[in-house]
Amino acid sequence: MEAIAEAAEKVANLMRLLTTVGGMRLKFRITAGAGAADPDGFERRDIYVECKGPDAELLTDRDGEVLRALEHVAAKILSLESEDHDRVSFDANGFKAERAAMLREQAEDAIDTVDDTGEPFRFAPMSSRERRMLHMFLVDSGLKTSSSGEGSGRHVVLYPEGYRIPEERPSYGRRDGRGDRGRGGPRRGGGGGRGRY
Repeated sequence: MEAIAEAAEKVANLMRLLTTVGGMRLKFRITAGAGAADPDGFERRDIYVECKGPDAELLTDRDGEVLRALEHVAAKILSLESEDHDRVSFDANGFKAERAAMLREQAEDAIDTVDDTGEPFRFAPMSSRERRMLHMFLVDSGLKTSSSGEGSGRHVVLYPEGYRIPEERPSYGRRDGRGDRGRGGPRRGGGGGRGRY
C-alpha cells in the first residue's frame, strides 16, 4: 500500500505541474488503492484521477486524446510496463462512461452486421482499454474476437460463427513498415507481470 501511496503522490505532482506552471484550469481528485477500482471491471486501476473545471473539455477533445496522453505520461513516470498502463486512469466530466456506452452500441451494431453478412467486422483502431471493453461487450454474442495490428493501429476483429481465424503474422520483413494489417489472430503474449511504481 505504501508503494501505491507514493505512486499517487507522483501523479499528484504531475497534476500540480499542469495546473500551476501549465496554467490549466482544472480541479482534480486522486483516489488510490481499493477505492480506485473500476466498478465495471474495464480497467485494473490502482490510481484514479477525476478532473473537472473550465479546461476539462480540452482533455476529452478528439476522443479523449489528452486523457490518454496523461495516462501514458503517468505510466512512464511510474515505470509501468505497457500491459499495466491501465493501473493509472484519468477521466474528465464522465467521459469514460459515455465512451463505454458508445462502444457497447458499436458492439451491438457489429454483431448484427456479422450475422447479416457472414463476414468479419473490423473495428477502428483504439486503446488497449477500449479493446478490452469491446471484447467484454462481444463475449455474450458467442462469436469469436481477436485483436489484430500493431501499436496505434491495433484493433478488434469480430468473426462470424465457424469462421477460421487466420494466424497473425509478424510485421518484420515488410518494407513499408505497416505489418500485415487485416490479419486476425488470437492476441499473444502478456503474462501476468505487474509493473513497478
